[in-house]
Amino acid sequence: MESGTVRTLVRLTVANRLSAAYLALVALVVVKAAIDSGQDPDPGYAWAWPPLVTFPAFLLVGALCRTAWDPARTPDWFFVSTIVVSALLQALALGALGRAVRTRHQRMMRSC
Repeated sequence: MESGTVRTLVRLTVANRLSAAYLALVALVVVKAAIDSGQDPDPGYAWAWPPLVTFPAFLLVGALCRTAWDPARTPDWFFVSTIVVSALLQALALGALGRAVRTRHQRMMRSC
């Protein structure tokens, strides 16, 4: 990949307000789940929230990656890495959507 393409992907994924707010929300939910599971001997549904926040991409990434392991013997790091990859994919999609809306809005304003 060219450096311009990588720079564009990084800008869309991290360096805009919409994606940054989404990634901050995911980080907050993961930190809360980690704190809740560390304090409570029976955390219950503490770790159910991070997949729900990253839901559409979490299902796809999880389904693709579960072919490598038996679901009963999946390592713990796999769950967290699936949340991270899903959040980054959705942040990229949000960044692209935000850019498309801004571009369309600017074109409409110029034509008026």
